[in-house]
Amino acid sequence: MAFKVLTAEVSHETNTFSVRQTDADAFRDRFFLLGEAALVERAHANTELAGVLDVGRAHDWTVRHVLSVAAGPSGYVKRAAFDSFAAPIMLRASEARFDGVILCLHGAMVPDFCEDGEGELLRQLRAAIGMTVPVAITLDPHANVTRQMCALADIIVSFKTYPHVDMRETGRHAADILHRTMAGEIRPRTIMARVPMLEEVNGGRTDIGPMIARLDRARAYEARDDVFAVSINAGFASADIAEVGPTVLVTGQGDADAHMAFAQTLADDMWARRRESLNAYLSVVEAATLAREFPAGEGPLVIADYADNPGAGAYGDSTALLAALLDADVDDAAFGPMVDSEAVKQLCAASVGQPVRLALGGKTNPRFGGGPLQLEGTLVSVWDGKFVGDGPILGGLSASFGPTAVIRVQGIDILVVTLARQILDAQQFKAFGIDPAHKRVVALKSMQHFRAAFEPIAGRVIACDSGALCTPDYRCLPYRNVPRPIFPLDDFDV
Repeated sequence: MAFKVLTAEVSHETNTFSVRQTDADAFRDRFFLLGEAALVERAHANTELAGVLDVGRAHDWTVRHVLSVAAGPSGYVKRAAFDSFAAPIMLRASEARFDGVILCLHGAMVPDFCEDGEGELLRQLRAAIGMTVPVAITLDPHANVTRQMCALADIIVSFKTYPHVDMRETGRHAADILHRTMAGEIRPRTIMARVPMLEEVNGGRTDIGPMIARLDRARAYEARDDVFAVSINAGFASADIAEVGPTVLVTGQGDADAHMAFAQTLADDMWARRRESLNAYLSVVEAATLAREFPAGEGPLVIADYADNPGAGAYGDSTALLAALLDADVDDAAFGPMVDSEAVKQLCAASVGQPVRLALGGKTNPRFGGGPLQLEGTLVSVWDGKFVGDGPILGGLSASFGPTAVIRVQGIDILVVTLARQILDAQQFKAFGIDPAHKRVVALKSMQHFRAAFEPIAGRVIACDSGALCTPDYRCLPYRNVPRPIFPLDDFDV
């Protein structure tokens, strides 16, 4: 029997502390692709959708893909923006009978009218298709999984890597379970164990540390006949919501008590090891001091500013690290991105090769990461901002920084962009004339994901806290809605 399956991709990670609310334009700036256009761009890359389609082709599904949309991590999603992608999905879902639905989601979306964007999307979907049609969802492991999501999605499968490189594999996994469900072979449900923490202490890092052993145990448990997926989610601490933090999910059937007991053992391990941080966060002065003395010839010193990571909703315009590098007279260096649309407009109106004077960065909220820097430098180049990734995460995918310029100040090439994106791929420098492999120092704004493309070329990697919006010191943030007590805001035992 050939099954008819409805698919869609919707991704947003909401930083509720950001002053930049997420409107419909923010989704169009990242990507808002309908139907066939989405398939052309995303069906052959490392995406969840590609994995779903792999399984669909193997089983001769009839796939109706509605849309693929994403906005960069930012503040609350406005109602009109939410409706712009929810309405087409619900319209297609109500137009015909489907044997199954698979939605490729993030899991940490917070609209301005509720705390659970994915749960609301699933609520509307169930209103359109009823409760008997099987629904699968994929999640980023930085999802804040809610009870509503588990109640309305039969199948939940999260990525098992951070940096995330298993998106296509995750899509296949979820689609395989959905196919068996549609065929009547299994009847999966998902149970959840939660940890009273804002986030797993290492953000779910899977290249080193305790998550490796947890995932080994998860895969071993998945080998049981009545277990179809085990998902370990680190949570997303920049969402000030009631259902925040790490979760362990088991999608299966049969003995729910046994599944819950297993999930709880992994949750308990996250709690027991909550103080075992793998990252040492240097101050900007400490990072700049290392950069000044770092020798050339062994690969660059890569400085990752975790706090100003646009990939977690930071503004990308913190100036603290750049100021420290300039004060330390660091040269043969690259820095990026600096998100400043006003500066880009000024630079694009200037002549390449000529001196420029400008106020750069720090314009959104100087409290987080410093105010504007008054700089004099040389305009190296201007660009339309488009690039195509070639690394493990973005390989083959087109993206854009919007209008972009490169300026050189005291031996530092600074990538100045319009649209906020974290650094995931070397092409985010190389496409604009900067080869990070041939710099002595590369300062970039990213958390963990940069490692997939930059660790292979790095002489050394260090992490930095510039005091920007995504500072790893959560005590600096004005939480109001998270349940208390919660670690690390509160020090307690359970």
